[in-house]
Amino acid sequence: KKEKKMKYLLLVFVMNLLSQYAGKPLRRGGSYPESFEDIKNEIAGYTDIAKAIIDLAVHGKAQNRSYERLAVFADTIGPRLSGSKNLDAAIKYMFSALQEDGLENVHLEPVKVPHWERGEEFAMMLEPRNHSIAILGLGNSVATPPEGITAEVIVVASFDELHKRAQEAKGKIVVYNEPFISYGETVRYRVQGAVEAAKVGAVASLIRSIASFSIHSPHTGGQSYQPDVPQIPTACISVEDAEMMSRMSLRGTKIVVHLKMGAKTYPDSLSFNTVAEIVGSKYPEQIVLISGHLDSWDVGQGAMDDGGGAFISWEALSLIKDLGLRPKRTLRLVLWTGEEQGGIGAKQYYQLHKVN
Repeated sequence: KKEKKMKYLLLVFVMNLLSQYAGKPLRRGGSYPESFEDIKNEIAGYTDIAKAIIDLAVHGKAQNRSYERLAVFADTIGPRLSGSKNLDAAIKYMFSALQEDGLENVHLEPVKVPHWERGEEFAMMLEPRNHSIAILGLGNSVATPPEGITAEVIVVASFDELHKRAQEAKGKIVVYNEPFISYGETVRYRVQGAVEAAKVGAVASLIRSIASFSIHSPHTGGQSYQPDVPQIPTACISVEDAEMMSRMSLRGTKIVVHLKMGAKTYPDSLSFNTVAEIVGSKYPEQIVLISGHLDSWDVGQGAMDDGGGAFISWEALSLIKDLGLRPKRTLRLVLWTGEEQGGIGAKQYYQLHKVN
């Protein structure tokens, strides 16, 4: 109720502000339209261009083009994990494709990215019965010893519960059965789960996949270790297995799991952000940047995360080029590398370009 009230008050305030300033200058200086009326008229002046772009994308030769481009790319290249040969192939593919499309200033900007490989991995419940647990190791996880880890399980629903039961967790595998609230809020269990478990002496952590729905499908993703905390193996498990072990635990049933993970971390690899432009006619130094990331996890083909974002961004430039349009400002497409490991390519791009 309080949040609704605040939103209502904010809306009233903004409407009042707009009514006071309708038809008046928004900013001092001549670089911006002077009034709402001027802005409205300027936007209206682009009606025909907007219609041409929409018609080309929806009805014209570009209909379904970005989908077809993405399908060929995903089918041809496949998974594109940071540091992998597949990611190298994807970058070469896109560099050539952007040149062939006739875009300007097509080039590659070097980035150092992590190189992690998951290797063989499996988990088996041994008590109270034999049951194969579907797992996916989390990015940058360390391996188990070659013989694996066999340990009793402690199931917790939150970090608070883990801390309250810290004495019980020592030497055990922590299973997080955290309820899904939202991706943004619940993902902290995947990112921090191994560190929090290691702090209380656990030997491994298994995290309920950060998803609102599951068909016995574990989800991989990134996780972070801390320099002053022991690194323990960590993986995601399905919602179903997390719920089952939670039910068993609440009944007082002893659970024993055997976990084996063969992950390896190699020295950082050379990779690239892939860049293309349509140079602006009036303000070429002003950049409108649109982007997506080319890398993906290794257990899918990355069509949506983030092939879709990357190819939609490319399509935006293609549509404008096909119509022979020249925007006032430079349109820059950047296809990031190493995003799944923590926005690595974007962070290095920022350091390189922050002055402008």
